[in-house]
Amino acid sequence: MNAINIFDLPKTPFPEELVTILAQSSTVRIERIVSSGQVSDWYDQTEAELVVLLEGYAVIDFDNGKRISIAKGDTVLISPHERHKVSFTSTNPPCIWLCVFFN
Repeated sequence: MNAINIFDLPKTPFPEELVTILAQSSTVRIERIVSSGQVSDWYDQTEAELVVLLEGYAVIDFDNGKRISIAKGDTVLISPHERHKVSFTSTNPPCIWLCVFFN
């Protein structure tokens, strides 16, 4: 296996989020997601998601009206079926997310 540097980024801007699956099994998936101004539609996931924002800042809205702003180093645990969406991601610096999805 080759080593990768999680902070190696393509030149910005890029039109879509960049998703790299770092590891996965039948019960766990670990992704690096890079976003630069992109936002999302609502997610309603069957698995739990542990989010660590390694760089940048972002806003996550939840279906229950809760809104959280997160910055570099912040961690959020999202429960299964906790509807949420990303409503803002920074562009300078871009967001680097480490996301762990698990059952």
